[in-house]
This record gives sequence, structure tokens and C-alpha cells, in this order.
Amino acid sequence: MASAAAPIQEDKPLTGGRLLLAGFVLALTNFMVVLDTTIANVSVPHISGGLGVSATQGTWVVTSYSVAEAICVPLTGWLVRRFGTVRVFMAAMIGFAAFSALCGLAPTLGLMVAFRIGQGFCGGPLMPLTQTLLLRIFPPERRAAAMGAWAMTTVTAPILGPILGGTISDNWSWPWIFYINLPIAVFCIVGVFTLLRSKETETMVVPIDRVGLILMVIWIAALQVMLDLGREHDWFGSSFIVGCAVVAAIGFVTFIIWEMTEGNPIVDLRVFRHRGFTVSVAALSFSFGTFFASVVIIPQWLQTSLGYTATDAGYVTAFNGVLAVIFSPIVAKLTNKYDPRALVCFGIFWLGVTSTLRTFWFSGADFWILAAPQFVQGLGMPFFFVPLTIIALGAVDPEETASAAGLMSFLRTLAAAIGTSIGATLWQNDAQASRAELAGILNGPDQVIARAAQSGLSAEQGRGMIERLVDQESFALATNHLFAVAAVIFFLSATIIWLAPRPPKAVDTSAAH
Repeated sequence: MASAAAPIQEDKPLTGGRLLLAGFVLALTNFMVVLDTTIANVSVPHISGGLGVSATQGTWVVTSYSVAEAICVPLTGWLVRRFGTVRVFMAAMIGFAAFSALCGLAPTLGLMVAFRIGQGFCGGPLMPLTQTLLLRIFPPERRAAAMGAWAMTTVTAPILGPILGGTISDNWSWPWIFYINLPIAVFCIVGVFTLLRSKETETMVVPIDRVGLILMVIWIAALQVMLDLGREHDWFGSSFIVGCAVVAAIGFVTFIIWEMTEGNPIVDLRVFRHRGFTVSVAALSFSFGTFFASVVIIPQWLQTSLGYTATDAGYVTAFNGVLAVIFSPIVAKLTNKYDPRALVCFGIFWLGVTSTLRTFWFSGADFWILAAPQFVQGLGMPFFFVPLTIIALGAVDPEETASAAGLMSFLRTLAAAIGTSIGATLWQNDAQASRAELAGILNGPDQVIARAAQSGLSAEQGRGMIERLVDQESFALATNHLFAVAAVIFFLSATIIWLAPRPPKAVDTSAAH
């Protein structure tokens, strides 16, 4: 039986400078957590080289963080009820800082992945907790402005992440992309302890769905291991990969059955009975998984194949956030005037158009040819996210809004990890196939080697030059093919949103995270 603790007495409400400082601390915390989802993307080649692993293995640094964050998000509500909002926030921040330091010190890929998992577990609750505390400390008439400032950190962090990651990796060393979290985390910990410890929420002893949690960890971990290691182990030619697939499938089905019959589920799957929510989440998962895969793969291609520095790759990648910042407030107003399904359809369709533009990329493309699709893609991002949230949360009952928002966050983050793993595998496999095809149709390689010899190069150096050229072109072709597939996924996702009913009522999106 749950027993509530005595209500915690609050001091006087925060006002003036103390309120603004507290809001800044919470927004900065959210900025740091969101930043860490993108800052490592352009640094994957540096991290891979530093740890002595392949670029494909280096993507585990990204996927492990996303998977751990996805698993921890559904636990946030239980942790807050059991231990209190401020206590959970403080513990998560301390853990995030500690694991950030350990990531920078990691000497092997195994330890790096383990520490990134820890960082993801601690970072998962911080985004919804910053929202909760902002709504708690700001008076009702100022909450909209506070949440607007919070939302801007969510939009601007992905822009600065690639730029900071590239600049730090090129001019210092890759561990510093993790070390820079430490002073920010210390400032935020001290700020929250000083300003908000009296704003603690009541606690109670509440049950937790241990079986559901264990089943969720098992099937997600097995699925991610299968996707990350499948290519290196010849996929289903390996008994280990087959075992992971079996565990993932059985675990997933068992998890679904358990959660549908559990009275206090770790993930409330009952919200899927609402057609609008189901359709919205399907569009979100396919679209965001595809989008995030491109955010990881583009910097790798630029650095490993086209000779870009991490800094320049970061600038190319960051362009996709410029128009997103500009149009976010505009889209928020449009949702009150137009059918949000039309806005979502336009946003996702626009992502498909920009993916189609990338199918024309080539190995000799200059900076602006590569940056242009990134720039125009930003127009579609707010049309995709904001109205989609309104459709999804507008489809559920009011008392289910928090559960539905948490489930959306869980599936979005999980889709990012799965999409990255699948995208990286398809990209590498396609590059190998294209390489074999190009090697079979080379026109006069002997003459090229002879001309290289006339220029003072050895025959071995001439063959190496041809090999590098073939590799460069094979990855360019693989990139074109990958974005052709991405465009198809986006176009299909844009159409399925019309299966959702139009939201019949105003929606409070403050619960979304």
C-alpha cells in the first residue's frame, strides 16, 4: 500500500532575479542534454581513430546513449513520485557529470559504450524534469514565455552541437566534447541546490513494474546488439546474431502482453487504442529515425571520404537548424488556424524533398552544394514536430496526456538509435557493393598506373591512388542510394498522417518532451 510522505513546506515563491536565474539554470541543463545527442556525431571518426576501431563501430557511441536515454525516460514519473523532483534532478545531474568525465577518459570502445550508457541513463530524466520544474516555479501568466525559452534551447542545441564537436575535435581532442559538460553541470547543480531545494515535491512509496522494466531492457538491448554487430558477424549466418534476434522477438512479444495486462505498467501501451496517437507515433518514429540516421552518416561521409575536417563537417550539418529556429514560432501560430495534419504532411514531405536533393551529391561537390539541402531542410522541421505533437496528444484522454507524451519521447529516442544502426549498415554494405561493381568496370587502370609512374610514383602508389578513387566514388554512390531510400520513407510517412483524425480540441503540449 502506498504511503505518502508529509508535505514539504515551501519558502516564498521565487521572484525577480532569482526566478530568472533559476529559469536560466533549467534551460541550460536542457541545452546541455540535447547538445550531447549531436555533439558526438561529427566526432565519430576522431573517436574511432582514438580508440582504434572502425567508423561503423564508432557509431555505437551515438546509439548506446540514445538507447539508454530511451529506456530511462519511462522511469522518470516513478522516480519523481518515489524520491521527489529536485532530488532526482540533482542525482541525474551528478551522474551525468560523472559519466561525462569517464567517457573522456575511456581507453577502449567497450568502456566508452558502458559510460555512454550511464550518461544516457542519467540524461534521460533531465529533459522532462526541467519542464516540470519550470512549470512549478513560474506563475501561470509567465509559463508560456518560460516554456518558449526552454523550447529554444531544444532547437538551438542541435545547431551548435556539430559545430562545437567539430571545432573541439580538430583543435583540442575528442575527449573534450565530454569534458565541457563538467563546468556546466557543476554550475547547474549548485544553482538548483541553492535556488530550488525548497521546491521539492511530495514523495510516496509507489510500486514499480519490475517485470516490465526487465523485459523492456532485454528486448531493446538484444535488438540493438543485433543491429550494431550484425554486419561484422555476417548477420544470420552467425548463431550469436540469430540468438539476439530470437531474444529480441520473444522479449518484445512478452513485453507487449505483460504491459497490456499489468495494472501499473512501466509503459502505458493502452494509449495506442487512440487512432490519432498510433498514426502520429508511427509517422514520428519512421521520420525521426530516418532523419537522425542522416545526421550521423553525413559527417562520417564528409570526413572519411571527402577529406573534410570535423569543424567543416560540423558547419555543413549545423545548417539544418537555422530555418528551424526562424520558423518554430511561426508554425506555433499556424497550428491554431490550419489543420495540423496538413502542416505535418508538408513538413515530412519537405524532408523527403531535401533527401531527394542529396541523391545528386557527388564526390567533387563543394561546401555550398552540400550545405544547401541542409539549410532548406530546416524549414520542414518545425512543421514536422510541433503539429505532430498536437495531433498525438489531442487524440488521447486528458488524464493520459503525460503517459502519451512520455511514450512519444521513448519511441522517438529509440527510433533514433535503431535508425542510425540500420542506416550505417545499409550505407557500408552499399559502399562495398558499389566498390566491387566499380572495380569490375575500370577503364584502363594499367594506363593510369603507367602515367603515375611517369610522374615519379611507384606502381604500388599508382594502385593506391586508383583504390582511393574507387573508394571515394563507391561511398558517394552509397550516400545517393541511402538518401533515395530515405526520401521514400519520408514520402510514405507524409501520407499516413491523414489516417489520423483532426484534433477536436486544444492541446496542452507542455507535457511533451
